[in-house]
Amino acid sequence: MTIGTHYTFGTRLARPLAEARPLVEAALKTEGFGVLTEIDVAATMRAKLGIEQDPYLILGACNPPLAHRALQVDPSVGALLPCNVVLREEAGQTIVEALDPTAAMGISDAPGLVDVASEARERLQRVIASLEVQA
Repeated sequence: MTIGTHYTFGTRLARPLAEARPLVEAALKTEGFGVLTEIDVAATMRAKLGIEQDPYLILGACNPPLAHRALQVDPSVGALLPCNVVLREEAGQTIVEALDPTAAMGISDAPGLVDVASEARERLQRVIASLEVQA
């Protein structure tokens, strides 16, 4: 099932986050992305605010050739990198959403950046589509 907002696209997997994460990382790797950063939002909320919530991770995914091309076009675009992929658990299922690179990089008017963002979007859409097959 495809889900999303005007700035994300994603899917719902019928498995908990701990089982979904390796599938997401494998799908990202297939499209040339590695995970550079991880923010465990649930752990941060628990540690800083004493709030318990369902598992929620933000993975900072990077495709080095695409990142390099984007930085060559507009060095300031680094503020918009890496591509964030959210994994959040709800009722034993995992929602996987990727930030739409065309929405994020659309704030830059640098010529050529739209091509890089479009390619990143296509790759991330293939990641989501491959996960839907495993849903």
